[in-house]
Amino acid sequence: MAAVPSTPASAIPALEYVRAIAPYQAGKPIEELAREFGLDPRDIVKLASNENPLGMPQSAQRAIAAAMGELGRYPDSNGFALKAALSAKLGVPADWITLGNGSNDILELAAAAMLAPGRSCVYAQYSFAVYPLATQARGARAIVVPARDYGHDLDAMLAAIAPDTRLMYVANPNNPTGTFVEPDRVAAFLARVPREVVVVLDEAYNEYLPTALRFDSTQWVRRYPNLLVSRTFSKAYGLAGLRVGYGIAQPELTDLLNRVRQPFNVNSAAQAAAVAALDDAEFLARSYEVNRQGMAELTAAFGKPGLEYLPSYGNFVLVRVGPAAKVYQELLRRGVIVRPVANYALPEWLRVTIGLPEENAKFLRALPEALAAARG
Repeated sequence: MAAVPSTPASAIPALEYVRAIAPYQAGKPIEELAREFGLDPRDIVKLASNENPLGMPQSAQRAIAAAMGELGRYPDSNGFALKAALSAKLGVPADWITLGNGSNDILELAAAAMLAPGRSCVYAQYSFAVYPLATQARGARAIVVPARDYGHDLDAMLAAIAPDTRLMYVANPNNPTGTFVEPDRVAAFLARVPREVVVVLDEAYNEYLPTALRFDSTQWVRRYPNLLVSRTFSKAYGLAGLRVGYGIAQPELTDLLNRVRQPFNVNSAAQAAAVAALDDAEFLARSYEVNRQGMAELTAAFGKPGLEYLPSYGNFVLVRVGPAAKVYQELLRRGVIVRPVANYALPEWLRVTIGLPEENAKFLRALPEALAAARG
């Protein structure tokens, strides 16, 4: 049999807007750093991916163990048990809920339902990298609105809406800057968005907000049929490796999302773990407190050498270190993984996830050495 000649990659008739996409860059895995520098993985601290340093709650681990016997079967495509649990907690009908493979999936589903060549999407400068990726993958036009104090300028975003705009992303709190827009400002913004434009309110870090700043955004969903609220179990609930998130919207929009959703996009173990984690108030409270204390510790330490940082409402903090790429490499050599954010046009900054006390301490010990080495 004659060999089939290989086809040069350039001959593949890919869509140009797909070929132009820069793939998402995830945080460096612990095992990869251990191989690169010959380090003991047990001595490495990863503060790069906004994961919960407490790990997965015991309640979720028990739920996964109980679900093991059914993992040879396909998961419930409609996620009845998880939707019922979310419905009871949120006070919305189950058919207002869309389950996703992480909240990232919800963001992508919104783009799949609303964007195409000839349409545009509005989002803010310095907002989550998935927004431009989801927009570009559909051949839509991106309208990037300049940030105000590193956060969302909602008035400017409203002014940027074009006749072909069909989707807007608003992250609150925002990743990677940690900024937050007060509920009354969000409410005023939503009231002015044209009804043909779907707004995705990305609340991935909602559970880390102080009680005084929290708002039941399902009230907005009841009022605005063009609003989709997106949340995740990856952060405060500690289920990042299981990839489970959800969206809340009125039935017309939820129906559109389900038309483009993969049939089994949330696996059985993730569904079982999420039901258990949702009911684990003690773990959620502990996650909040560990984050609150760690945030205070890190920001106080940044103030001593006069490092600039942005007040954050998430489980991470953005700090300005100057030659960030070099500081990042020096931290890696010392067994500490953080996140450089040059891909967000913030080349002098590092994003640092809040860890356990001992993890924060190791980072704070390594930082002055890394700064000196990078600047010397």
